[in-house]
Amino acid sequence: MARDGFHDFVRELFGGLGPVQIKRMFGGAGGYADGVMFLLLADDAIYLKVDGMLKAELAAEGSGPFVWAPTKGPRAGEQVEMGYWRLPDSALDDPDEAVIWGRKALAVARAKAAKPKRKTKA
Repeated sequence: MARDGFHDFVRELFGGLGPVQIKRMFGGAGGYADGVMFLLLADDAIYLKVDGMLKAELAAEGSGPFVWAPTKGPRAGEQVEMGYWRLPDSALDDPDEAVIWGRKALAVARAKAAKPKRKTKA
């Protein structure tokens, strides 16, 4: 699917949440609602921001994580789970189901954004 067409599909699929903005990044894109990133788009797949509970729900649906495998730098060769899990296939054809999952992911993303940032020593 052409990237812009895929982005339009994602905006429409999650339209029940209100406006969803797609911003390109690192060869993929992020999906935002109210300024909070709750979706990761990579290789024409939709991944939801997760916490432990949402991860377990998605695992029960047969979903899996987005894994980054850097090819350069100190982490080259590692498999790094990024905190996003694939939207269940059944939700790809059902906007009502997609919005239910999207609300859960948005709640996780909002909770994480609300946590105070740790200060690093200079």
